[in-house]
Amino acid sequence: EDLRLSTHLHLKLDDRNPFKIGIRDLKLFFMVKPVRFFDRTIDMKAYTTHYLDTTFYNLTTVALHDWKTYGDMRNLAEQKYGLMMLEPHLPSATLEQGLDVLEIMRNINVFVGRFCYNLNNQIFVERTSNNKHLNTINIRHIANSIRTHGTGIMNTTVNFTYQFLRKKFYIFSQFMYDEYIKARLLKEIRFYREHQFDPEVDQKYPFARAERFNRIIRKLGMNSENMSYLDQFRILITQIGNAMGYIRMIRSGGLHCCSSAIKFVPDLEDIVSFEELGGDTELNDDTMTAAKIFDGVIGNLAKNFAEGTEYFKLLVDVFSLVFRNPKNRHLQNFYMIIPPLTLNYVEYIINAKDKMNRKNTKGAAFTDDGFAMGVAYILKLVDQYHAFDSLHWFESVKLKYQMEMRSTNQSQVKGAGDEKLHQTIQLSLQRMHTYSREFELLDYSLRSARIFFRADLTAEEEQQEPKKDESDSGKTEEQPQTGDEGGTGPPPPPPDTSSGGVPPPPPPPPPPPPP
Repeated sequence: EDLRLSTHLHLKLDDRNPFKIGIRDLKLFFMVKPVRFFDRTIDMKAYTTHYLDTTFYNLTTVALHDWKTYGDMRNLAEQKYGLMMLEPHLPSATLEQGLDVLEIMRNINVFVGRFCYNLNNQIFVERTSNNKHLNTINIRHIANSIRTHGTGIMNTTVNFTYQFLRKKFYIFSQFMYDEYIKARLLKEIRFYREHQFDPEVDQKYPFARAERFNRIIRKLGMNSENMSYLDQFRILITQIGNAMGYIRMIRSGGLHCCSSAIKFVPDLEDIVSFEELGGDTELNDDTMTAAKIFDGVIGNLAKNFAEGTEYFKLLVDVFSLVFRNPKNRHLQNFYMIIPPLTLNYVEYIINAKDKMNRKNTKGAAFTDDGFAMGVAYILKLVDQYHAFDSLHWFESVKLKYQMEMRSTNQSQVKGAGDEKLHQTIQLSLQRMHTYSREFELLDYSLRSARIFFRADLTAEEEQQEPKKDESDSGKTEEQPQTGDEGGTGPPPPPPDTSSGGVPPPPPPPPPPPPP
């Protein structure tokens, strides 16, 4: 009873004030030596230990998810009463692994479509399920899976993701190469360059033109699932962002796994070499081999924990040369399609959140930050952060909704006393507030995602940075250090030079019918 109450102190229990109920020190009973009674020996400590071992084992087999609670009771019994408990080794495997990294890696194309990514909590949530519960994947699950398969699985996962991104970028290039899409984007770019300093525009891309672009694309046709071409393009970018979010989670899970294994090393700055210590003594060859292997494992863990591998940088470098190639100039129009894309995304996420409170929750979601991650990644590949910032798009959105809310409030003052008008205005204000808040959240998510890709530097500045580091290291060191960047294995393979990493765009398809 005392073990149970002490372990569940976080729950609302009865008053255990020692000044009111007193203290029962049971440790004295377990200090009593075994008593001989006729032909029997009574050992209260051994009897209690056996009873608790049997009880904890039976209860753990009934409910494996309570193994940690009974483990805490077992440790408390040893510390408080000096009872030497047995380790039941239940459960035999971790219960928090979730989906295995190998399964996700082999079906990465299915995974990025079935799960939604949350940027702040680093968690994937299943979109729909036939069960009553949705599966989730977080850093702890990835760390447990990496501990099961080893850190080598991390580089293999990045290689699989690289192959997946190549296929998605082929579709991406097809859409951007379409004559109708390219013509519309070039028209918008030309308009903004000619009128950005006009008083009506004021260096802010007009909200009305983004809405018109969205309507025109919707008029081109819908698929069987009632989705426009822009909807499908948004889903494509979201899947690319989900893949990058999974890579981020793989790296975080690897660091979490390494930190859990390295925590038993007293000082990472001064790691003792067992091979050198064994050389001073007369140990057999098997022992020296074991010491050498142990030193290698500790060194690898320390290196991985201290440095890690910049997988994002690898995936940016491997595709950026192709995206910035003059042969693929159609990809340089990407920044201009972001305003209508954000409109499309905000409408989608508002509808998905509304479905959370409905009986039919098909298509419901409360987060989908893969879109922001995908936009930030592609902007980095085409080196267009500054081009997109020149649109001042989110400032234009904020100004638009502020003006609409001000106009609606003035109408409410003029129509005071009209109940129906008051209800209509309140609904309009609520809708405007919802849209404004979702645009603001998207802006924050996009800013957060840009940090991963070093949005403060352009392509030229990034190329000059390594040269500066080499010159500085040449002044301070006689011989520059070389070695593996992360220590966890080779980086993803470089793209095929014959195709430039991304398959060349196909011949331009026939233009769609005019709206």
